[in-house]
Amino acid sequence: MERKIYGIFLAGGQGLRMGTETPKQFLILDGVPILQRTIERFIEAFPGIEVFTVLPANHFSTWKTLCTQHAFNYKQTLIEGGITRFHSVKNALQRVPDGATVLIHDGVRPIVSVSFLQRIAEQTVKNCAVIPVLPSFESLKTLERNGRGELVCGDDPDPDRSRVFCAQTPQAFHSEVIKRAYDQAYDLNFTDDASVARRKNIPLSFVDGERWNIKLTTREDLAIARLLLLHRP
Repeated sequence: MERKIYGIFLAGGQGLRMGTETPKQFLILDGVPILQRTIERFIEAFPGIEVFTVLPANHFSTWKTLCTQHAFNYKQTLIEGGITRFHSVKNALQRVPDGATVLIHDGVRPIVSVSFLQRIAEQTVKNCAVIPVLPSFESLKTLERNGRGELVCGDDPDPDRSRVFCAQTPQAFHSEVIKRAYDQAYDLNFTDDASVARRKNIPLSFVDGERWNIKLTTREDLAIARLLLLHRP
């Protein structure tokens, strides 16, 4: 039986590094809120997708108002975020049934192509956990801070960049598999869903990421996103 697709969109950021009073997921990008742009790409890729939008409870009304103002009427379930990303995802997964495919995505990654999303979902036909990654293009340095706060070389100051990749989202899973992974206790080393799954010995499959699928964190990212909107597929 074909698995129904669920999308979990994490939108708990406060915009501190963006330097704005408005949380970054609500900032307007070319006339449309960033979070709306993100979700719309998934709707285009997967008509009928079940949308779970994870927000701080005090931002529910803000998001509802923005959806009304920008005529974003697609049905979605609002989920209250937790104290960490881990807890936010766990809250959402409790609403996802077994036997589905779930794509977990940062709400501030709006520059993602439909073909890329579909390619990731297609990989879940044979794989229970699919993680998009990008190679490291810059030279890497492993550093640590000494007692004076100065950066100094670590044990492996020049790691082999050919073996280091950057993980992106969406990360896609068979729902019953990732739900089982999120039953374990929280650990500070859980930085994404792949790290949670790996701790449970769930086999991970990796696919090439998309270079312009950037996470909007700073004002510079926002400027880049405006340019990418003009050229994305």
